[in-house]
Amino acid sequence: MLTKKDKEQLRSTIFRHLDGIATAPTAYSLYKKGVLQYLLDNKKATLKTIAKQFNANAGYLNVSLRIMCAQGWLVQYIDNTSNTISFEINAQSEKAFKLVPLYKDAINLLTHSVKFPSERIGPDAFNALEKIFKKFENNFGLTDFDDNSVKHQILKHIEGVIAAPIIVLLGVNGLFHKYFMEASFRAQEYHSNPESFKKILDFLSHLGWFTKKNDTYQFTDEGLFFAKRASAYGVTVSYLPTFVKLDELIFGNPLVLKTETPNDTEKHVDREMNVWGSGGAHSTYFKIIDEIIIKLFNKPIEEQPKGILDMGCGNGAFIQHIFDVIEYKTLRGKMLDEHPLLLVGADFNQAALKVTRANLIKADIWAKVIWGDIGRPDLLAKDLKEDYNIDLKDLLNVRTFLDHNRIWESPKTETNRTSNSTGAYTYQGKHISNNLVEDSLFEHLQKWRPYVERFGLLIIELHTINPKLTASNLGKTAATAYDATHGYSDQYILEVDVFNKVASEAGLHPDPNYFTTFPNNELATVSVNLLKGN
Repeated sequence: MLTKKDKEQLRSTIFRHLDGIATAPTAYSLYKKGVLQYLLDNKKATLKTIAKQFNANAGYLNVSLRIMCAQGWLVQYIDNTSNTISFEINAQSEKAFKLVPLYKDAINLLTHSVKFPSERIGPDAFNALEKIFKKFENNFGLTDFDDNSVKHQILKHIEGVIAAPIIVLLGVNGLFHKYFMEASFRAQEYHSNPESFKKILDFLSHLGWFTKKNDTYQFTDEGLFFAKRASAYGVTVSYLPTFVKLDELIFGNPLVLKTETPNDTEKHVDREMNVWGSGGAHSTYFKIIDEIIIKLFNKPIEEQPKGILDMGCGNGAFIQHIFDVIEYKTLRGKMLDEHPLLLVGADFNQAALKVTRANLIKADIWAKVIWGDIGRPDLLAKDLKEDYNIDLKDLLNVRTFLDHNRIWESPKTETNRTSNSTGAYTYQGKHISNNLVEDSLFEHLQKWRPYVERFGLLIIELHTINPKLTASNLGKTAATAYDATHGYSDQYILEVDVFNKVASEAGLHPDPNYFTTFPNNELATVSVNLLKGN
């Protein structure tokens, strides 16, 4: 039986694995190009100077160097007044940078791992895995290190690069669930190539996840802990298509992962895996959303919104969930005949709309499903009124992890604001100042204010934290992985306090009765907010 301390240590391992998926390809790309040695030689340099020296795309270069800071290997100096960013080496830099070549085999493995969702683990992948397993079991030749050392940090990174795609593959395919049902099992029961599959099981046994007796494997308590949390790896692993293209993204064609239209298959992320991975984590946040929904729809009917609009409805699951909460857990649910609930799902992607319609019909939920652009609430309001005689202002607007993923729109009016953010932001490889990111968010939220100030904008949002904070709390946060996946894909996650400040400036104030962060401390990377007008 795992103790509370045991579980804390295992959660720390998950965070360090996620760090590795983001850090290994980033550091190795910078190493190959000579950026890390350049920093060691010069001790400190501006982003502008480094980008010019290596003909790099400054925006993605900034993301990559900030990741090094988040791992404690560089120090970031950011002056948002002059839009000057510098990076300086510290006591850990030389130790870490000299070990970066150890990532080579792990990076080569990623060229196979990225194909696992479509091709599974083929012969070439098994050969690559066997090669790296042997080196890993010997700690890549490293000796004399403890859990707080850079050597241990990098070995955990490599462990994550190896293990995470395998964990996700087994989780997505339901094999872990099959294992749960058995007291013990053999490789030939679950794989057509048992001899190769045994090598994977032996590696996981080396990590302490299985015990092995002859050719029979059995989960340990540690192994069950990781297997039950396989989805925790899903979102970061879903961005492997981006991580294997970092050389090109940072130092070559910044548009290498762009698609022609929003309806094309995304190149930068495995969306199906992303949705699977986010499902487990989202359930925690939805509990808070449920509490808010129940309170709002238990109010006197004249104080309630007429319905819900889910912007970025995806597959319709969130609408269905909210409807069930209202129907079965609120006073409104008892009067739906007299006061029907208007449900609207909006999305930019036509494929998502098609799936939403099918799922809601199957669930026997009556809803309007329409095309909508998060950057054009005026068009959405117009379409709702003209096509369905629904006033957007009468609805509670909800969305999950969407505002930071809006298509970049330069602010029409640049203010003289000086941002407090430490984030790294880019659009198509070009560096965007943090001041402009705040201005853009301000104008974005202002567009929505007329439509949400009465009943509110209920959102779950993702955030960054200061890289110094991340570096001093390794193993306690997934911030490095979030910064990498979102930074390299042109998304704009701001710190919690910065986001709330800009929202308030735009006239949408966080309701303190409903505001929640995860975790509930300075490491918060997720918030639940009900933003309302004065």
